[in-house]
Amino acid sequence: MSESPVGLGHKPENLFLGAGLITAAFLCVSLVGALAKQSGTYTSTGVILLFQNAIGLLFVVPIALRSGTSSVKTSRIGLHVLRAAMGTACWYSLFFAITQIPFANATLLTYSAPLWMPLIAWAVSRQRIAGSTWIGAGVGFVGVVLVLGPQSHGFGLGSSAALAGALFLAVAMMSVRWLGATEPTIRVLFYYFLLSTVISIPIAVVDWQPIPAAAWVWLTALGCVQLASQALIVVAYRYAPAEKIGPFIYTVIVFSALIDWVVWNHRPTLLAGLGMLLVIGGGLVAVRARRRSG
Repeated sequence: MSESPVGLGHKPENLFLGAGLITAAFLCVSLVGALAKQSGTYTSTGVILLFQNAIGLLFVVPIALRSGTSSVKTSRIGLHVLRAAMGTACWYSLFFAITQIPFANATLLTYSAPLWMPLIAWAVSRQRIAGSTWIGAGVGFVGVVLVLGPQSHGFGLGSSAALAGALFLAVAMMSVRWLGATEPTIRVLFYYFLLSTVISIPIAVVDWQPIPAAAWVWLTALGCVQLASQALIVVAYRYAPAEKIGPFIYTVIVFSALIDWVVWNHRPTLLAGLGMLLVIGGGLVAVRARRRSG
């Protein structure tokens, strides 16, 4: 997903440039979802997932191996597998969800992942979590309920898939944070695309559908935009630290709502709009509180 770690070779801090780059990255993430929704009119979710990862792998392999195989040797393969598995599961959940519920709702529910991170961190470490972190997460969850509430189809399979994607994304984000302590960015990207492609192959085989000629342009665009989002995140973190630009993850919700409105004419209701604001605001409170306690 959009959870790449800080890369090596940091530049002099430029918060304005870093914020611009990370915003562009999450615009690309929104476009990935939109392109996946369009591709889904031609082929299956499993095929879309495979192409997304395989195209990224084609670009990353030559860069990762230009200095030889020593550059991709790792002692943390288990953590790489965890990150790839959770990231792949998240994308599959999102791609499925957008076939069942409005695009903006599916994206918001999936990118509510930061709200789940305090709970996951507490479950893993049993360390005390600041009260303000829980308050922020609680506000965000109220926003999730508001987004779900007005839907005539209720809490169905699509919403369940998107929320499952949020849990997968939260674990993926935390695993990348752990990997970033010792692994260079290109190695993390190499293993992510390699392992995700391997994981996607059996999914695509089981879920296989013939690929019509009209689908190729959408699938190719999907893979290229996904790669661009990862590259932009890497570059952004070279100009500004994650704690300052990380909250820009929530721009993906705004971009997705606009795309859903313009392309598919799904205008957000007043309650849904309020819910989005609460998710963003609650997430920002939780993130700031967690960093202060850290």
